[in-house]
Amino acid sequence: MNSIPIRCLITAGPTREYIDPVRFISNPSSGKMGFAIAAAAAAQGWSVDLVSGPVSLVEPDEVIRYPVETGEEMFNAVDALFDPCDIFISTAAVMDFRPRQRFQRKVKKHEADMEIAFEATTDILATMSERKVSQVMVGFAAETDAMESNALGKLQRKDLDYVVGNLIGGQHGGFGADENEVLVLGREGERYPMALASKQEIASALIELLEPLVIERRASLQS
Repeated sequence: MNSIPIRCLITAGPTREYIDPVRFISNPSSGKMGFAIAAAAAAQGWSVDLVSGPVSLVEPDEVIRYPVETGEEMFNAVDALFDPCDIFISTAAVMDFRPRQRFQRKVKKHEADMEIAFEATTDILATMSERKVSQVMVGFAAETDAMESNALGKLQRKDLDYVVGNLIGGQHGGFGADENEVLVLGREGERYPMALASKQEIASALIELLEPLVIERRASLQS
């Protein structure tokens, strides 16, 4: 293995999109899966940059954390860190939309319009995939139904190397849970189901699965 550590860039947690200084829209992502992957990658000797939305977690030892709130802030951080990385693992639950207008002061209840216009946020994973040179690209697809077909669509649409699909809620783990059950799909048709286990165990299995491809990709650049 190359003496230079594998450089890994991970996004984790939710993003927030503000309506006014005290109100925002977000999602229930806890960041646990992304932080577990960061810990597993660091334990494997990788150099890890972790761009995290607002979560109540402490970054693992040897991991450099970049805290952000909004999707734009997450995009800017990823944009600055992406080029030198060997692998990008996008676990963050980035809000797809934000209010078109952000009020500069708290909107009083009697002033509020119950209709809010939204606009799309930057698709960070798709944007980085278009710009990649040799980076291994890994996305996550959290679904409520048709998980495998939706995850496969994301894999193909965003030109990824792997996508990790999981169902939200029930007995499958997901947002906020300490366990997860996932299906890893590869661009060459690979299919790796991972039964319900702790997120730490899932993270270690993912790093073990991904490392050979990263090493192969780096070797091909040096040959």
